[in-house]
Amino acid sequence: MDFFWWLLWIFYFTAYIYVVILIITDLFRDEKLNGWLKAIWIIALVFVPFLTALVYVIARGSGMAERARARYAGVPEADDYKPSASASPAEDIAKAKALLDAGTISQGEFDALKSKALGNQYFGA
Repeated sequence: MDFFWWLLWIFYFTAYIYVVILIITDLFRDEKLNGWLKAIWIIALVFVPFLTALVYVIARGSGMAERARARYAGVPEADDYKPSASASPAEDIAKAKALLDAGTISQGEFDALKSKALGNQYFGA
């Protein structure tokens, strides 16, 4: 039974630390809040941590979500897994064919280079 209570306290402590980190991150992300108010929130988090975290989440919780959403609003999604077609696929394929004929690369490597030059994704080996 002691193990269960120990796990429960570890969970509560971890969740509390996560909330404090979110609050501190949100404080420094908020451009409307001046430095003195940020300092007061941080000092309150140090001296009255649980109550301050509870008050912060209640008073400024909706703003936390808006600031987090605004941070990622202008960032385009990166898709590094989809290759783009080559500027000159015929030349790239010809170079790969020359390497294949010279025995420098295998047929599988040639197929991968050809697929990449055409802008396709190659999963084979």
